[in-house]
Amino acid sequence: MGLNATPSSERVHIGFFGRRNAGKSSLVNAVTDQEISVVSDVKGTTTDPVTKSMELLPLGPVVIIDTPGFDDEGALGEKRVQRAKRVLNKTDLAVLVIDARSGAAEADRELVQLFEEKEIPYLTVCNKSDLIADQETFAQDLGGKGFRDILFVSALTGKGIFELKEEIAKRGRPQSGKIPLIEDLVTPSEIVILVIPIDKAAPKGRLILPQQMMIRGLLDADAIPVCVKQDRLEETLERLAGTGQGADTEPGLIITDSQVFEEVARVVPEEIPMTSFSILMARYKGFLDAAVEGAHKIDDLKDNDLILISEGCTHHRQCGDIGTVKLPAWIRKKTGASIRFETSSGTGFPEDLSRYAMIIHCGGCMLNDREMRYRMKCAADQGVPITNYGTAIAHMKGILQRSTEIVLNGKRNENTSTH
Repeated sequence: MGLNATPSSERVHIGFFGRRNAGKSSLVNAVTDQEISVVSDVKGTTTDPVTKSMELLPLGPVVIIDTPGFDDEGALGEKRVQRAKRVLNKTDLAVLVIDARSGAAEADRELVQLFEEKEIPYLTVCNKSDLIADQETFAQDLGGKGFRDILFVSALTGKGIFELKEEIAKRGRPQSGKIPLIEDLVTPSEIVILVIPIDKAAPKGRLILPQQMMIRGLLDADAIPVCVKQDRLEETLERLAGTGQGADTEPGLIITDSQVFEEVARVVPEEIPMTSFSILMARYKGFLDAAVEGAHKIDDLKDNDLILISEGCTHHRQCGDIGTVKLPAWIRKKTGASIRFETSSGTGFPEDLSRYAMIIHCGGCMLNDREMRYRMKCAADQGVPITNYGTAIAHMKGILQRSTEIVLNGKRNENTSTH
């Protein structure tokens, strides 16, 4: 992925929901002006969620999601319905597609209830409206049953599609007030060193998403990012100090990969603020306070406790993998206890968390905000402590306070600033 591409986690997720043969797939194709989904008169043609990243003007970068019919039947159908329900956890705007010929059914009302429970804004879109004569009466009937924001379209004729796009753009705009990734923690012309290990687990020829996002955020803030591997950090600090320019060449912040936290902490002087990509991602995703609190649960772990280690992406795990190898080893060493571990990845986050003593999540760079909030709420509702990789590692290495100080307190005070 290039630095000019918008990652899926930063796009508005728009989900199309409804019963089989309501015309969801046809409507998705009409809205996107592409043949994204297979269209058929056979019920249940869409068996898995189909996603498409694209630019939807005037909204901008979005992910369009076509879902299986919510009224699917049988054992296999129930699995398809569950997949559709999981899509709700990352949906920023829902489009409920109703077949105007047959009207609303119980499955449609159940969907509206789920939208409201999960606080997902939604539109009620009556497809195949070219086949009914009295739209006003139809709309009044739907409104009386609790449906709102009703639009009439025809995926076949194209009628109402432009208006639907305009409504999607209006309601799908991201909320203002989102926490910045890094821009508020640095000043223009400030040097920020990014410590990026390059090992066999690093993607060949590219950087991982949090590193890309951090570089772009620093450039947007007019700061000066300097990228080094951990074995070049000490040399870099010495060379900056040796220029004779004083505070102007002293880095204002060190951001490191959490896996080399301990090594970096030994090299970086105490007066230079230090944190990690993972801790910054926790703040950006809105759960740093919970992650800091959850990290302390590690101190209370005992024999036979079960920990869920969850990652938002899926990848081939290699020798020395952080989630399945390094973290379990560090936790067992820290606690001296026989801890058990389970892992989940991608969308496979379990709904029932009651078996777990705690959850350690990745930075969540591949998950959008709504998905992360859902996972945090699941943990909070079930009383299960949750933290993330960087926060847990910092706690186990004894540097949690140091590594979260600038992130929790915001910009440095004048007496600690290097500028």
